[in-house]
Amino acid sequence: MITCPYCFARVAEDKIAFRCVGGCDPVADEPLGELRGGVPPSLPPVFQVRRPGRRADCPTCKRDTGRRVCPECHSGLAAEYCANPGRIVALIGAKGSGKSTYIAVLLHELMNRVGAELDASLVPCDDRTIERYRRDFARPLYGEHRLLRATQSAVTDTLRDPLVYLLSRTVKGRLRSRRAALTLVLFDTAGEDLRSREVTERHLRYLRASDAVVFLVDPASLQTPSDDPDSDPVNVIARVTELLRTEKGPLKIPVAVALSKIDAQKRESASALHRSRTPSGAFDLDDHEGVHEQVRALLDGWQAGALDRYLRQNYADFAFFALSSLGEVPGDAEVGPGGIRPYRVEDPLLWLLHRFNMLDGVRR
Repeated sequence: MITCPYCFARVAEDKIAFRCVGGCDPVADEPLGELRGGVPPSLPPVFQVRRPGRRADCPTCKRDTGRRVCPECHSGLAAEYCANPGRIVALIGAKGSGKSTYIAVLLHELMNRVGAELDASLVPCDDRTIERYRRDFARPLYGEHRLLRATQSAVTDTLRDPLVYLLSRTVKGRLRSRRAALTLVLFDTAGEDLRSREVTERHLRYLRASDAVVFLVDPASLQTPSDDPDSDPVNVIARVTELLRTEKGPLKIPVAVALSKIDAQKRESASALHRSRTPSGAFDLDDHEGVHEQVRALLDGWQAGALDRYLRQNYADFAFFALSSLGEVPGDAEVGPGGIRPYRVEDPLLWLLHRFNMLDGVRR
């Protein structure tokens, strides 16, 4: 089975559809228009065959095509994605938690420093991902050093596409090596989207198709609660939990809860949060446990221990992290004078790679 990274339908491999390459007259693609919330685009027709492979002949014009699409929404499915469907990771955060900046910096680090450390490749799965990352994330933040604008609700920004990447690496075993893949499907989700009737169904499919969830939490929202319910991380996590729950008992999906903007907090020199992670190509279990316990201590000190208790009551597998996408407090509209110096942005993903047997765990 393959999960479509756009509509999140589960599709059997023998049900994958194809799009004609142009020998047939274009038609209004209603499923794709419904997904993207606009006028149905005029495109060559979609068809299915009995035994789909990498390519198929259009039954009308007889032309050969390799353009595979989801039979439900008609979004294109890259050959690399079909061959390595991997695991889907959902990124969720309350309003003001820094989701857009985190996405931009995490992807940049995976393409460069962290990718080199892990000997991993990060490949965009479609042209829309390439264009949106360059236009909405890389160009303003890395090219122009401007802070990214706040996420618009999907109610008003219906054409916003998810970013879909395939992260793959070779995992060395005792007898032989194997290739493992993780699909990163990242929605830059506005806090209000999780309680909006107009978009809840799509988020429901997104979350229930996910193999893991990363929650971003702004520490300031825990220390000084806001009157805005969309800025309350406990409210957001509770909404997600409600959407995910299908039975009684703790949820089994791995959940990473990361305090963003940790650079704005004072850190004691003896604290686990004061130490940068040592690159090793493996997951440091001792370092991770130290960070997890230090974050729990911070929550207690901020009288925000309810977050820890809620997670323990509702999730069987969760962990705390602390990170900074920029490395220092920025100006009103621009990156700080020190530039972009990320701190531990990769930690939640490394934990998930370890959970998915894509990264070895080591002790000091």
